[in-house]
Amino acid sequence: MKKRILLISLLALLSQGICLAQPNQTKAVEDFKPSSVNQQGKQFPQVNSERRVRVSISAPEALKVQLDIGGVKYDMVKDDKGVWTGESAPQDEGFHYYQLNVDGASVPDQGTKYFYGAGRWGSGIEIPATDQEFYALKDVPHGLVSENTYFSKITNSFRRCFVYTPAGYEKDAKTRYPVLYLQHGSFEDETGWASQGKANLILDNLIAAGKAVQMIIVMDNGYAYKPQSGETNGRLASAFEEVMIQEIIPMIDAKFRTIADREHRAIAGLSMGANQTMRIIMNNLGKFASYGGFSGTSNYPSSDEIDPATFLDGKFKDGAALNKQLKIFWLGLGTKEPKPFPGSVGAFRKMLEKQGIKYVYYESPETAHEWLTWRRDLNEFAQRLFK
Repeated sequence: MKKRILLISLLALLSQGICLAQPNQTKAVEDFKPSSVNQQGKQFPQVNSERRVRVSISAPEALKVQLDIGGVKYDMVKDDKGVWTGESAPQDEGFHYYQLNVDGASVPDQGTKYFYGAGRWGSGIEIPATDQEFYALKDVPHGLVSENTYFSKITNSFRRCFVYTPAGYEKDAKTRYPVLYLQHGSFEDETGWASQGKANLILDNLIAAGKAVQMIIVMDNGYAYKPQSGETNGRLASAFEEVMIQEIIPMIDAKFRTIADREHRAIAGLSMGANQTMRIIMNNLGKFASYGGFSGTSNYPSSDEIDPATFLDGKFKDGAALNKQLKIFWLGLGTKEPKPFPGSVGAFRKMLEKQGIKYVYYESPETAHEWLTWRRDLNEFAQRLFK
C-alpha cells in the first residue's frame, strides 16, 4: 500500500512538472549571444547553440528569482553585486513567451521587446530555427503594414486591424488584389501575426521569389462582444462573425483596392482563430473560397467518430457540393502538439475523407502549439492561394 501511495504521489508530481523548478543537469555551452528581439543595446537575454536561454536581472533585495519559460521555472543564482543569472534547458526552435519570477511576482524582462500574448504584454525570445530564412528580413521589396482604426456599431466600440499591402501597392493605382483575412489565437490580439508571426516578412519573401501572388492580408482582433450581450455558459457570446461579415469586409473593400468576390477572398487563423474562421467560412461560403486552419482545437471533438450530420450544423454533409465551393481547405499541426489536438484532428480528417471532402494536411516538424508552427503553416498555405 505504501509503495502504491508513493507511486501515485510521484505520478502526480510528474503530471504537474510544468510548475516545478527544474535544475540544470549539465553545464551549458558558453557560446551565448544576445537574442534577436532584445531591446537596443541590451546584452540579455541570450541564446546558445544548444538553444538554452540565459537571463540576467539586478535585484539585490530579492530572496528568490526564477526564469519561467514554457511553464517551467528555473532557479537563478545571485552574485555579490545582487545580479541574478540563470539559464533554461534547451528549447524548441522558434518564438517563445517567458517571464521572470521575483519573490513570487511575475514580471517581464526589461531586456526584451514586449509582445502581446498569454493575455498580457510581456517578454519574448527567438530561438534560431534551421529554416528561419523563410521569415528573415531580407533585401527584397517590402510591403507596408498599416494600422486601421474604425468604429464598430455592432460592438459600440472603436476597434483596429492591421493591413499588409504588398510592395508597389502605393505606386500602382489600378491593380486590385485578393485578400486573406488572418486571425490570431486565444489571449493574443491583432498585433500577433505581424509581430510574433512575421506575416509581412513571409509574404515579402514569397512574393519576391515568385512563390506567392501579391495579396492583401487583414489582421483583426478576434475578441468582439455586443454591449450588454447575454452570457453563454458564463461567458459573453462572441459577435466576431457579425463584425467580420458586416463591418470588416465592407470596410476593407471600400478602403483598399481589393478583388471583391469570394474566389479572391480567403480566411485563416491559428488555434482559437482557426475555430473562429472555420465557423465563419462554413456559415458564409458566399464570401470565401479558401480556408486555413492552423492548430485548430475545439472545432475537432475528442471522440473517435464525428457525425457530419450534426457537426457544425451539418455543414459537412454534402462533400461533393463543398468540393465545388472550396478551392483550398487546409489543416496544419505541429508534430509535438499536445493531446487532444492530434487525436481529435485525426477524427476530423477521417470524417472529411468519409465524406469525400478534399483537403490539404500539413505537419510542422518538431514544433508544438507555438509560433514557428503557424509561421510554417502560413508560408505553405500562402503559396497555394489565389492560383
